[in-house]
Amino acid sequence: MKLPSTGIVKYHVKLKFEVDGLVEKADIIGAIFGQTEGLLGPEMNLNELQKVSKVGRIEVNVDVKSNMAKGDALIPMSTDISTAALIAAAIESIDKVGPFQAKFVLVGIDDIRAIKKKVIVDRAKRIVQEWATKTISEGEEMLKDVYDASKPGKLTTFGKAQLACGTGVFDAEWIILVEGRADVINLLRAGFDNAIAIEGAKIDETVTKLTEGKKVIAFLDGDRAGDLILKELHGLVKIDKVLRAPIGREVEECTPVEITEILKEAIRLPDIDRQQAVEGQQAQLLQHQADRKSTQKDGAHEETGEDSTPRDPSSAATVTQEENPDIILTIKNVYSQINETLEAVILDNSLKTLVKVPVSEVVKKLGNTEGAKILILDGIVTQRLVDAADRAGIEYIVGHRTGEVKRSSDLRIRTYGDMGISN
Repeated sequence: MKLPSTGIVKYHVKLKFEVDGLVEKADIIGAIFGQTEGLLGPEMNLNELQKVSKVGRIEVNVDVKSNMAKGDALIPMSTDISTAALIAAAIESIDKVGPFQAKFVLVGIDDIRAIKKKVIVDRAKRIVQEWATKTISEGEEMLKDVYDASKPGKLTTFGKAQLACGTGVFDAEWIILVEGRADVINLLRAGFDNAIAIEGAKIDETVTKLTEGKKVIAFLDGDRAGDLILKELHGLVKIDKVLRAPIGREVEECTPVEITEILKEAIRLPDIDRQQAVEGQQAQLLQHQADRKSTQKDGAHEETGEDSTPRDPSSAATVTQEENPDIILTIKNVYSQINETLEAVILDNSLKTLVKVPVSEVVKKLGNTEGAKILILDGIVTQRLVDAADRAGIEYIVGHRTGEVKRSSDLRIRTYGDMGISN
């Protein structure tokens, strides 16, 4: 029912009725005014109360079916509750509308002020929430920006084909196309979250849509399959730069340092002429194929004993000899479990696992883990991580690579390459 507009209203008196005959709205209103007149004294006549704005316009709805009329009535009132109750009781006493038997029943009396109070309180809550949202301090925003910059990118999927990609592909100005999921994970480890896997030589149409209007870098394996995929890409995607893994190696095999070195020339990719780019990529492809053939010939010479040069012992072997064999074995086992997961494991002095967490949460977890002595992570050892580890009493950290860090006197920092576990 549409509520009437009567100025200041305290109560809504709601009634329903049934009449054994065909009546109209005017008949119901006439019965309400006529049969209550004088019943409660002249000061409570509805006509008099309307004149002094104590009763508003009475709203009536009537539904006629099978020689019967049913409906409801609403009377807005600004009297006290006792007067409203008396008038409701007087209307309930009506037993006829015109010549037909009738029955009126009170449904309820709503306190409009209580309803308004609830509306006001709810609105006040929304105002406070909006104010709190819009008035975050500049310092909090700055801290959030710094914290977000320190978090590693996450692995996700894109399109109907569920292509593996980093979360940065959706808002990055430039995108790196790689061959598979393992390549995306390796780039995440190196700090690049804007890579997407094309998953085979047949390029999914969602890749072309994702790259529209963006600068595109193709970062492919240094083998024959990479050559074939590059040819396929040229027909479907406008590529600004083609980069390759070292000849005979795959992108997923490259270390984070190698990936950063290969991609550094493309990080600030200039706006170049598309035709020049295509011509340069074709020349690069031909040169890459020639270099690969040359490398294969050199490899054949080595197999036959020609032009072979003795190799010096690797630094990894030297480092491995200096370490506790039990620690090396444990690190190898943990590495096989967390590689390409962006997770970290904290061990105690007895080489037992205390906790396993995402790399993004390891700094926070270090402060809450008692007995932590060894930290092994699928990521980069940063100064922030070293400082947190030092405070937590960590004696040993192992990761894929290290940034420019200042080491404490007792804290050992190693990479998987140092220990001969990975390239």
